[in-house]
Amino acid sequence: MPRRPIRVTGAPQAPLRAALAALRAELGVPAGFPPEVLAEAERAARDPALPVEDATDIPFATVDPPTSTDLDQAFHLSRQGTGYRVRYAIADVAAFVVPGGALDAEAHRRVMTLYFPDARTPLHPPVLSEGAASLLPGHTRPAVLWTIDLDAHGNPLTVDLRRALVRSRARLDHAGVQRELDSGTAEEPLELLRTVGRLREALEADRGGISLNVPEQQITEHDHGYDLAYRAPLPAEGFNAQLSLLTGMAAADLMLTCGTGVLRTLPAAPDGAVGRLRLSARALRVDWPHHVSYAALVRSLDPREPRHAAFLQECTALLRGAGYTVFRDFDLPEITTHSAVAAPYTHCTAPLRRLADRYTTEICLAAAAGQPVPEWVLAALETLPEEMAGGGRRAAQVERGSIDIVEAALLEDRVGEVFDACVIDLADDRPTTGTVHLESPAIVGRVDGDTLPLGEHLRVRLTEADPGTAKVRFVPA
Repeated sequence: MPRRPIRVTGAPQAPLRAALAALRAELGVPAGFPPEVLAEAERAARDPALPVEDATDIPFATVDPPTSTDLDQAFHLSRQGTGYRVRYAIADVAAFVVPGGALDAEAHRRVMTLYFPDARTPLHPPVLSEGAASLLPGHTRPAVLWTIDLDAHGNPLTVDLRRALVRSRARLDHAGVQRELDSGTAEEPLELLRTVGRLREALEADRGGISLNVPEQQITEHDHGYDLAYRAPLPAEGFNAQLSLLTGMAAADLMLTCGTGVLRTLPAAPDGAVGRLRLSARALRVDWPHHVSYAALVRSLDPREPRHAAFLQECTALLRGAGYTVFRDFDLPEITTHSAVAAPYTHCTAPLRRLADRYTTEICLAAAAGQPVPEWVLAALETLPEEMAGGGRRAAQVERGSIDIVEAALLEDRVGEVFDACVIDLADDRPTTGTVHLESPAIVGRVDGDTLPLGEHLRVRLTEADPGTAKVRFVPA
């Protein structure tokens, strides 16, 4: 599910670079890979475990941000009778990583790729994540190939997965895909991406699921500072995301059927959290009638509209509490669903960037083949949720810290100015301390004052904005 994406364009200025470097040091983010890990990665890149099946005749394509080189997924869509066939190839990390080896140990230490505004810290060495294991166009790669046949309404009919060699033909980006769709020049696989994407979005709405179109905050560097703007997600991004959701749901069903697995679960949001979100909606002048459900409201919002964009960022609060739930031998957990997906779901489509996906994929391969789950997978299941939770906490610290630093840099030259804002949260132990969301620029910061009206508008004066300490402070004006 989405976090709060942020991107800096242009070369970050020295104070911002220094502050981000300090954040990496504070959080203990590794600067590089140990020599033994790099050596093992080089050997694996030269001699991976290759599957027997050859699916290189299928003209796969990838759709990712234009700068991405760690390409986990490639797709091909075609018509199948009155329905559709979805082929989804996922990078086969297990073809390169030997259980118990140096690469495996380092992946368990890192858990997931970390994204900073100026750089990323990968889960696997670049020789694999951006090279031999990445589904780059024009290169034959080992992959786990999902084939999911859908009926005319987008419901799954059959699911098959197996290891196979694949070869991507094209590296596409969302903006290019959207242009082809809008101009009517898209070939059948791309046109079907829109068709299947819309069918899956309709099914998501029917079951009460939610896909948050959280806008990306873009920070543009200029001569003497920064400007902030929102970039709303394109429809093509949502269509592409539906393929990943479809696969994650199919994987969860496979694991529930075989009785062993790792689910991504999220309980329903407590009433108090929804109540606070209603206050934020009121403060941001987002109309939320009491008879309208949260899911229906989210689908009605336009992320290109600044007030809606700000509210969508606040909506991510209801996604807190998601975790990884392990079960074995049909001892099913109390909660098997993800409330935002409104169905059982798991992570399995980003193994280059997320540790758990390698394990869920192996469980699904065993289930599909009617074979026992490998012992090395079973041995890791007990500690995997705790490892992923730790990695998630560090990723959240990276996100919060990066946003605080960038927002402080953006406001550094505006100390003393007054802004229109709304109070979106109050500290439980300090009612004189709260959080405000500025109307423009769309920034969140701390406010200290005697009376802070939760959910109401408030004029605030900026008293501190220091990228070096990542602090942004306001007081009521």
